[in-house]
Amino acid sequence: MGTERILIIEDDPEIQEMLKHAFAREGWELAQAKTGEEGLAALKSAGAGCIILDIMLPGMDGLKTLKKIREDVKLLNLPVILCTARGEEADVITGLELGADDYVVKPYSPRVLAARIRACLRRRELSVSQEGSPKTLLQQGNLVLDIERHTVFLGEAPIDLSATEFAILAEFMANADIVFPRQKLITAIRGSDYPVTDRSIDVQIMGLRRKLGEAGNLIETIRGIGYRFKTQ
Repeated sequence: MGTERILIIEDDPEIQEMLKHAFAREGWELAQAKTGEEGLAALKSAGAGCIILDIMLPGMDGLKTLKKIREDVKLLNLPVILCTARGEEADVITGLELGADDYVVKPYSPRVLAARIRACLRRRELSVSQEGSPKTLLQQGNLVLDIERHTVFLGEAPIDLSATEFAILAEFMANADIVFPRQKLITAIRGSDYPVTDRSIDVQIMGLRRKLGEAGNLIETIRGIGYRFKTQ
């Protein structure tokens, strides 16, 4: 996967120091910021392969910072993991709907966080480059997904999706009419034994349907099992 630059936007110096040592063992380059404003400036000046973002930051909070990141079309595929002490369901849903790729509640294990970063980096690589794949352009009616270009169009209108939403839609469209239990869908896009709740997947599907507009009806809920992408 090569050397990746991980940007940590976190105002707790103890957590910054802990992650600095943990990530050094992974061979990653580490950048640190204490506020959302500093983080955005660091991202603009040097970029990042993945962002670890606290919600409760001084000044611009983490959710506002995340929203700013996702407003830049060039950063739609940039993995962002929210790390926070606020683990209520409403906070998780808000973070995922704003485009977070994952959500980790404090206190957490640095090893678990590192594993989640690796998973995000793998998904990013797969989503932006599928050279040699037999299916790089997927179409259902007027909904078109281009894996190589990482674009989705509904007719002539582009649809902006997060990396996770894109991965889910690509999996659906490549396997139309197949029923995906929630855990099977998690495994397909994030790998086996990945600690994601069914509720998190439901939130991602809800957001994906909303962004797809009229095509969102193609994603069918199979009660008590999971989801299926219907052919037209």
